[in-house]
Amino acid sequence: MDLLPDLWRQEYWLPPGVAWKDLEQLPDSERPHPKDLFIALPLALAFVVVRCVFERFLAPPIARCLGVKNRLQVAATLSPQLESFYTHRSKQPTQSELVNLMVLCGKTQRQIESWFRVRRNQDRPSQTKKFAEAAWRFFFYLSAFIAGLASLTNRPWFWDHRECWRHYPIQSLERAHFWYYMLELGFYGSLLLRISVDIKRKDFKEQVIHHLVTIFLLSFSYCANYIRIGTLVMLLHDSSDILLESAKMFNYGTGWRKTCDSLFVVFAVVFLVTRLVIFPSRIIRTTLLLSMEVFEPFTGYYLFNVLLMVLQALHIFWAGLILRMVYKFLKGKLEKDERSDEESEGDVEEDDKGKEEKMDQGDCYCKKSKENLNSNLSMLTNSCVLNNLTHCRSSVANRTYKAQ
Repeated sequence: MDLLPDLWRQEYWLPPGVAWKDLEQLPDSERPHPKDLFIALPLALAFVVVRCVFERFLAPPIARCLGVKNRLQVAATLSPQLESFYTHRSKQPTQSELVNLMVLCGKTQRQIESWFRVRRNQDRPSQTKKFAEAAWRFFFYLSAFIAGLASLTNRPWFWDHRECWRHYPIQSLERAHFWYYMLELGFYGSLLLRISVDIKRKDFKEQVIHHLVTIFLLSFSYCANYIRIGTLVMLLHDSSDILLESAKMFNYGTGWRKTCDSLFVVFAVVFLVTRLVIFPSRIIRTTLLLSMEVFEPFTGYYLFNVLLMVLQALHIFWAGLILRMVYKFLKGKLEKDERSDEESEGDVEEDDKGKEEKMDQGDCYCKKSKENLNSNLSMLTNSCVLNNLTHCRSSVANRTYKAQ
């Protein structure tokens, strides 16, 4: 119980020389209260419900308009032993486990490997599911970006970042920015609630870290009244996420390759500019240096900047994936989204297919080699027989000539 009073010590949250009572100069409705964060919990649940309705009734018609079609999947043959192993043990058995399964099921190794490959393909998410997830995020990011831009363009700190710290922390909280914060918190909370059922991608761990850092960053900045700089951070991130999700949507459709490529190029440019140029040069510089013109460093100052640094490290990680995609795109080899469209088992499936193709090619090669060998042997045999007949005929003719 003693931890709560220590947690809210003014030395942690406010600059030196500023006390909690100083914030009482603002009306109660214009001050951020930590208890307001509890509003994000029912909002997160509401987002989950709205998303289910969206994916059930709105996403399918949009998918049909864009020509999204599911791949044909072959069902695995019924095998209780293999299904039990797949469900409770592993989706990719080791060599020793394959030997045990061969004895248990009475099948060859290749048959068991083929069964597991088909079974894994059954669990892969369909195109319509991936499209619905991308469409949901697209509509939220688009709505949040438009609402955030409308509430910030006529604010002085949108154009002059020094205004973010003028009279800090005695800055009034506007209702539009209050709901901007709560909706963003509720949305990222809903992503965490759905993370166990959403599509798992290559950057699954980085996505979890991103969501946690974002929620903690928004919560802390709200309590410490970093509202002005927080709104700029949210607006900056939403701008490129809109393009990413729209490019995914067209990627899943049929006949939209040029549109998808164009959106991808625009997304790559916007992401690299906003996350690697504007974010460190304007946002982090503002919080790290310009804020020092108004107050001295304190615990909240260091914590807030550390969180921004973690966010920037994630930006660099994703920028590396995007640059690799750009390289493949320029060479004309871009087939998959390195960041967000590749499921965790995609590479395994491709490897399995590659192995199967190599095995088939090997079988064909062996068959051709056998055929060539047989034909050569037959030719050799025929030539030997002909030589023997010729030799016999010549010897008989010689004997007849000598007898005469």
